[in-house]
Amino acid sequence: MNERTAILIGCGTMGKRHRSRFEENGVRFTETLDMDAAEILKQEKWTRPDFAVVASPASTHYEYARFFLERRIPVLVEKPLAVSADQARELVKLAQENETLLFVAQSECYNPIFLNFRKHLLVDLKKAASGPAPLKVKLEFRREHGYSPRCRDVDVALDLLVHDVSLFLNLFDARDVVMVDDGRGCACGDRIRMSLKVVSGEFAGVEAEFMADRDSEHDARTISAEFGRNGDDPGFDYSVSLVHYTSSGDVAHIPDSLDNEHRFFLKLLAGACGEWGNRALLNAANAVILATGEASAIKG
Repeated sequence: MNERTAILIGCGTMGKRHRSRFEENGVRFTETLDMDAAEILKQEKWTRPDFAVVASPASTHYEYARFFLERRIPVLVEKPLAVSADQARELVKLAQENETLLFVAQSECYNPIFLNFRKHLLVDLKKAASGPAPLKVKLEFRREHGYSPRCRDVDVALDLLVHDVSLFLNLFDARDVVMVDDGRGCACGDRIRMSLKVVSGEFAGVEAEFMADRDSEHDARTISAEFGRNGDDPGFDYSVSLVHYTSSGDVAHIPDSLDNEHRFFLKLLAGACGEWGNRALLNAANAVILATGEASAIKG
């Protein structure tokens, strides 16, 4: 296999992680740019790479992703894809028109814990949906941690909420989902709540509540499922934590999440799994659209 080359934009925590993992997969970074990235890119003196990694502050994701897509250079961009619904839609359209890979790095979607939860939840949902009564299922997504100076260029919706909306869209088709409450009425600084509902399709009736807090006394990343009684079937519930904790209570990084994400991206770059890649992009764009309070998702 020929060596792949890449440009990295952003040398913060996620930029360093992406570089390290890609280098382990044989990728060579020809440029590593940070605060001076915009000026250097404009000079067009850099060597064209096989792909670009954008891990700069969230407010600049749209600008850099558009720059590379316009030049038909595949892009892996950290979440969120953009900071507005219009920007997200524009980038999806540009990627499709230029037939250029646009991939949003949301490693939680590739977290082995979530993937296992997803497998079992969908089995339980299919069983419940086959019962005589309408589906009565409630999901709760909670994501909270203490104050951090990172990612302060965007609000809590685009910093934290977008993670769980993306997980939800990995469970259900965006075409079947409507917003019940955009949470803006109860948003308070670093806290927000939102509600979505599946109104059509196989799992019509599933409701989901989201709570995100980035100035909390607790650290939690959980998904809970509550199944109401359906005909003769008893109700039941369960919950899963998406993170492991050390003995001191600190969050233990799950390397498999990023590894799985990178392997999938490299497969897409090689031309495999195209339909899955398109769905992943639409999910990431729709996560931005819904998290920013818009009810009109990209149907795809």
